[in-house]
Amino acid sequence: MNRNNLTEERFTLAQSRRALCMLMALLLGLVSMSAAQGQNANDRYRLGSGDVISIRVFGEEQLSFDRLRLSDAATVPYPFLGEVRAKGRTPVELEQLITEGLKGDYLINPRVTVNVIEYRQFYINGEVEDPGGYAFQPGMTVRKAIALAGGVTDRASTNKMFVTREGDPEGRERSVELETRLRPGDILTIDESFF
Repeated sequence: MNRNNLTEERFTLAQSRRALCMLMALLLGLVSMSAAQGQNANDRYRLGSGDVISIRVFGEEQLSFDRLRLSDAATVPYPFLGEVRAKGRTPVELEQLITEGLKGDYLINPRVTVNVIEYRQFYINGEVEDPGGYAFQPGMTVRKAIALAGGVTDRASTNKMFVTREGDPEGRERSVELETRLRPGDILTIDESFF
């Protein structure tokens, strides 16, 4: 093998390594962005009645629970702390509340994680094939909700769709479109079309 071929081979190998390193860096960046977005969603989600959560306390099996459904008042019975109010709190805020409650008298440095296992239902009524309550999933849109409910009836109007948001004290109906995102507890109504 002559010196020029050997130099070209080393150059090609170096380019391949650089390309592989760049690809790995890009993939790691995407993975960490995805994890951060998932964590941000967990940071923003507000717990309510009907949510199912898990509570894990590292190294403390008697204080850890795989599935706890929040009561009608959105509370959860917890050892040493009694009824813990979760309503309106994010999972991260609930983690902090439990951590503070356990710290000192019960544990020196508790490490608590709270995750949503099942989101509370949203409801769809009106001109759909199978109205009722359905399990919410992150990214739920009006279009996906209609598909879960078996599609619209022949009399449905996709121009007359309304949502009532959970927690709205006035219970206002807001006009929505097919790509509008829904939230747990929302009530989606598909009105009848009048020709």
